[in-house]
Amino acid sequence: MNIVCVGAGSMAESMIHGWINKRILKAEDIAVMNKSDRDRLELLSDEYGVKIVQKERQELRNADFILLAMKPKDVEAALTDIKDNLTGNTVIISVVAGVSIETIQKHVGNFPVARAMPNTSAKVGKSATGVAWSKYVTLDQQHDLRDLLSSIGSVTVVDEKQIDAVTAVAGSGPAYIYYFAEAMTEAAIANGLSPADAKRLVRQTFAGAADMLQQEDFAALRKKVTSPNGTTAAGLAALERNNFKGIVGECVKDAADRARALGREFE
Repeated sequence: MNIVCVGAGSMAESMIHGWINKRILKAEDIAVMNKSDRDRLELLSDEYGVKIVQKERQELRNADFILLAMKPKDVEAALTDIKDNLTGNTVIISVVAGVSIETIQKHVGNFPVARAMPNTSAKVGKSATGVAWSKYVTLDQQHDLRDLLSSIGSVTVVDEKQIDAVTAVAGSGPAYIYYFAEAMTEAAIANGLSPADAKRLVRQTFAGAADMLQQEDFAALRKKVTSPNGTTAAGLAALERNNFKGIVGECVKDAADRARALGREFE
């Protein structure tokens, strides 16, 4: 299986790292290209052993999958650049926020196209990925897509109209958690812990809670650790007073709205 990554930012690198680490792909099966940053391509080649797409573009013609991993504003130029080197059996996988399958097909024709939204936890094989595909993606290609994406984490197949919500929850979600971890650390330091101890305790708390979330219902877990009139209840009461759920709801809604807006800007 050969894949060309068009765009070489943090998402592409996370996926490359995950694929090689999980041995779903060998380094020589992966090629990278971007608009103009040759230094970035050489860095990825040196770090992971992947190939750089050459002037002749043979890597594109041999590709089973083309991964679109650039900013939405660069999609049109990228598709124009590669479309003459695509073959009919190549599946285009877009991880670009907001850009629809229909829009991609307007530029390249009726190719099999999938929209996926992984997150950068792909680097450690823990991505939460949502994926939708066009009617031109065959059953065999769907199977290969699942294998490719499940090697870097979990895969949830959704309707394309749900991808913007996936973007807001799974694609952007790690950043919300990192921000919460920052806030927890700052609060721990303000309450007397050293920065090193605060970070160590917060990291392990998040790691342990993440494992527990795989085993039981979220609300049930919260209730189990919340004794009446105890310390956890006091902390949760502060979150409720400050409309924590409302803030999270606005966060996800605004991220999903932005994904939709990016799509409209491109179209």
